[in-house]
Amino acid sequence: MSKLTNMKKSFMVSLLIAMSCGKLFAQDSMKNMQDYMTPGEVHKMIAKYDGTWNSAVLVWMKPGAQPMSSKSVAVNSMILGGRYQQSKITGDYGGMPFEGFSLLSYDNAKKVFTSTWLDNFGTGTTTLEGTWDGASKTITFKGKMYDPTSGKDTEVKETLQFVDDNTLRSQMFVETGSGEFKTMEITSNRAK
Repeated sequence: MSKLTNMKKSFMVSLLIAMSCGKLFAQDSMKNMQDYMTPGEVHKMIAKYDGTWNSAVLVWMKPGAQPMSSKSVAVNSMILGGRYQQSKITGDYGGMPFEGFSLLSYDNAKKVFTSTWLDNFGTGTTTLEGTWDGASKTITFKGKMYDPTSGKDTEVKETLQFVDDNTLRSQMFVETGSGEFKTMEITSNRAK
């Protein structure tokens, strides 16, 4: 065989291998994309908490102080094909009307929950990432949020416990430099 014929065969084999790898890569990419975008069991669990919830809210302004209490109503609904749970919260806080909006999601690729929050008491957005503890049925979120009193970001932790099918409990903690300080607790019961 001539050197030219061997080069042609070599080229053809290389081309076939490249095409096969490309098809495999494309198949893997499509499967990964499908897995990433398809709501799963975690999303179904979140969806069980759709509906209207009446909430009792306790807020502590400083350690050792008596909490201020208020009431709010949350309406939860899955959106975008069951991928995210949107919550719209209304109530009052110290006589001022309060409105908040959150998105709860589970990222299939990262295997983490995310919580995004915004309300009419600020102009910023807070996004936290969290992990699941099956024993306590609790998501523990961590991240940073802006503190307008100090003008800086502060470390925060939020827990969201799925107590039972009709009860949710959320707690918020901030890092003070000398430990965590519980700033808020919300107990929500499904409206009848």
